[in-house]
Parts: sequence; structure tokens; C-alpha cells
Amino acid sequence: MNVYWRVTRRGQRLVLISEDGGHEEEVGGVRETKRGFDAFAKTFGYDPGRAEKGIGSMDEAKEFVEQFKPWELYEGGHGLNVDGEVRPEAE
Repeated sequence: MNVYWRVTRRGQRLVLISEDGGHEEEVGGVRETKRGFDAFAKTFGYDPGRAEKGIGSMDEAKEFVEQFKPWELYEGGHGLNVDGEVRPEAE
């Protein structure tokens, strides 16, 4: 399994991909708005603390998402680290 950031039209998405590359799951994201950056980390329940608006920079917003380690919600996700290379938008 691998966790990485992927560029999107208005920001970036944190993606968990299976080892065989066959299944991708979005586990978080950041988007740019007029007021800064909005960030969220996926959860399997209601947890409003895993989303925040108006963060000052893309890097700060990504750190916010990564602190929750949302990839650990999935089997095989424990012990993974986010790949440092941001990948281009999916076609």
C-alpha cells in the first residue's frame, strides 16, 4: 500500500492505493478558496474536528490532514508514511 498527494483542479487529494495499484481510496484533501485553504481527513463517523477552513498555506493544510493518519482507517494502512512526491492529476 502507498499513500501520496495527487494534484486536483483546485488543490490536492490524499490517496491510499493498494499494492497492486488496482484500488484507490481518497482519505483526505485540501482545496484552495478565496479565504485560504480548506482541509479534511476522512473518518468513518462524525468528527467535525477533522476538517478546518481558512488555513494559511497548502503545506499547513496538508500537515493538518496528515496528523490524523486517515489511511490507518483501512486494513494494511498502519505504519505507512506519505510519499514526499506529489503526483500529477489523474486522467
